[in-house]
Amino acid sequence: MIPVALIRTAGDSSSGSRRILAGLAVVTLFSGVAGCAPAPVAEGQGAAGGQAVAGRQPTAAVDIGLDDLNAVLWVQTAVEYRANSLQAYALAARVLDEALTDPGWTAFLGQTEDFEDLPPAIILDIDETVLDNSYYAARLTLDHQTYVEDSWDNWVLQEDATPVPGVVEFINYAASRGVAVFYITNRRAHLEEATRNNLAEIGVSLDESSDRLLLRGEIPAWESSDKTPRWENVAAEHRILMMFGDNMGDFTAAGEGSVAERLAFAEVHRDYWGTKWITLANPTYGSFIGAILDNDFSLSVEQQIERKRQALDPKR
Repeated sequence: MIPVALIRTAGDSSSGSRRILAGLAVVTLFSGVAGCAPAPVAEGQGAAGGQAVAGRQPTAAVDIGLDDLNAVLWVQTAVEYRANSLQAYALAARVLDEALTDPGWTAFLGQTEDFEDLPPAIILDIDETVLDNSYYAARLTLDHQTYVEDSWDNWVLQEDATPVPGVVEFINYAASRGVAVFYITNRRAHLEEATRNNLAEIGVSLDESSDRLLLRGEIPAWESSDKTPRWENVAAEHRILMMFGDNMGDFTAAGEGSVAERLAFAEVHRDYWGTKWITLANPTYGSFIGAILDNDFSLSVEQQIERKRQALDPKR
């Protein structure tokens, strides 16, 4: 087995926007493995048609549909995934109680003054924070496919995502404490009705007194995947107590930087993690892969593989 290239996929970060699949690829070394025989590789070409990396001779076809296999299995079968999500939301409930008593508490870095008397709110990403879309990733694996917008839209329109463990109970608790619950997602605006229906199906009701579901492209100012304008929209009328997500871009616009930049930013704001910012584990995709690739998705499959290999630290 070798790691395979990362493909931009959909979802949040959390959504209708392009995201990145991560994990391990299965390389078919023998005919019959995964029901697929090795494909011939032209001289000078990688297994997926890219230029071969010097010093590495491609010997088999890469089944890129299996890129996410281990990660999807972890989400769908591992008790550790469930425990991780349950403990995140259990911690969040305790922190919420503390935040409500401190008028100077805000989770949004852009909220710096005149917020102490505003009504409290929390902001949640949707995909892999509220809704579990591992079923879509499982389909890609089983069908030997990668993300395309049409298949993602079809999955969302099916309205069949399930709740991330612990999230419904936490949302209900926050609402019972008088906290406004907002959902900021990079799902595209044309998926709003299906998203609302799916949230209702898992037991999450949206307060209709104001727009609590802010999608990408809902208005021209929200066309970017950068969630800052939508955070600012909430912060204009609410004190943001906590933010929830599975990707760094759910907390800050600095999420698209290099590996070193992201680590440095996280360290500077280390007191936010587990208090003002609650992160849900998502091994299937995220901007961490873009950081490894310098956000250059024009790289061939073989080049992306080599970038990932170079990012490994075996300490030897």
